[in-house]
Amino acid sequence: MEAFITITGNVGSDVEIRAGGNNEWAFANFRVACTPRSRGAEGWQDELTIWYRVRCGYALANHVKASISRGDPVIVVGRLRAVSWVDADGVTHTRTEIDAQHVGHDLTRGTAEFRRMARAAEPPSESARGEFETEPDGVDVEPGLISAGV
Repeated sequence: MEAFITITGNVGSDVEIRAGGNNEWAFANFRVACTPRSRGAEGWQDELTIWYRVRCGYALANHVKASISRGDPVIVVGRLRAVSWVDADGVTHTRTEIDAQHVGHDLTRGTAEFRRMARAAEPPSESARGEFETEPDGVDVEPGLISAGV
């Protein structure tokens, strides 16, 4: 069973991108700060800020790098993952991160302008085809993404 999560918050770091394989793949990482607000007898108050590390890949990584900046209000939808590692002192660390499926600006806090990316002239190689599902009209979409037919 997988845990999916949706968060809203502000981008708290620059988007870092790593690419390889002659730019055949890319991964982007950034942090999002979520500060819940509650209303009490004294008015609105900020609660404890929770920081999430967000990771995304392939086309989404490149689109995030081109679209998202530190301080932007965003909505992130993805799988919640636990990542563990052992540091140089032999201490095991664990953190949670979001493997993002969707990232976008939070339009309750501003406006945005969408630019559709041009498709590559060549179809992707057979090894890359496994990353996509094909809709009946021949449009390639990321797994789980619902085509709006536009």
